[in-house]
Amino acid sequence: MAVAADLELRGTEKAAILMISLGSDLASFVLKHCDEDEIERVTLSIFNMQNVPSGVKDAVLDECLQLTTTTAALAEGGQDYAREVLTRTLGSQQAAEFLERLAGKSLERPFEFLDSVDPAQLASSLRSEHPQTTALILCYLTPKKVAAVLANLEEELQSEVSARIAVMDRISPDIVTDVQAGLRRKMASFLAREYSSIGGVNFLVRVLNQVDRGTERSILENLEQLDTSVAEAVRRNMFVFEDIVQLDDRSIQRILKEVEGRDLVLALKGSNDETRNVIFRNLSSRAAATMREDLEALGPVRLKKVEDAQQRIVNVIRKLEESEEIVVARGSQDELIV
Repeated sequence: MAVAADLELRGTEKAAILMISLGSDLASFVLKHCDEDEIERVTLSIFNMQNVPSGVKDAVLDECLQLTTTTAALAEGGQDYAREVLTRTLGSQQAAEFLERLAGKSLERPFEFLDSVDPAQLASSLRSEHPQTTALILCYLTPKKVAAVLANLEEELQSEVSARIAVMDRISPDIVTDVQAGLRRKMASFLAREYSSIGGVNFLVRVLNQVDRGTERSILENLEQLDTSVAEAVRRNMFVFEDIVQLDDRSIQRILKEVEGRDLVLALKGSNDETRNVIFRNLSSRAAATMREDLEALGPVRLKKVEDAQQRIVNVIRKLEESEEIVVARGSQDELIV
């Protein structure tokens, strides 16, 4: 495999790919040790990195491992030191997975290569297979994936495949190997075009939710100047309605004073029990009883109306936070003193 240096990637792009590969918690930890300029350049690169070939990500990780191992050899030498460095950086579990993946020591379970395949695409590829073969393949996937594949099959085929899954018991390993090899060949051209969906607004939001408020504010202010549409997309996703359960009662009560009653009913229509209980707890007994009655009387509502109402409440929360009337704690360094 070519190392990342051969891929004509800039250092910032390599750093962005590494941050994405590490996950939001570790990425936020690393960003806390960077200066504002570095944070700005890396986070912008993360946002613009919508689709990256999986081979590129592996190459960047491989280069990182090579550099880490080289540094370790100069210091003490040996795999134990390299493992220690990675463990301190990534944590024991992720470091072990990192080393195993790059060293090629992990054994692939049957049909593991289908994990990243879209269910609709997989269903399309399986339509020409015998129902028994399709049932065998699906038995090695997660129930959620199987359900999605079945939903994309014709009703008659759904029944045939489901019936065979129900009576599936033992199968020869040789048959599994042959079926897997045949399906891999059949889907080779499709799998070769597979890209990994990494980066983007959602990942950047998860990172920003973990950094301290000063870093978050600095990044958002710089994003606002560089690209207002990007900044607004991030702000819209920084706090969702269900996150209200993370606020203290005093803040929730302040929010409820600014929220329209109709919006609150609509918002709660699409919320879970935990969110509803938190809201009811911060209303008077009479107001809570009225709210429950309004919810029960409210018939079917379009999802967009619910989401719009929730967004209006989130906008109220953002406005109150900006005026410092409430505090939305984010990250381990943003603990509250009461």
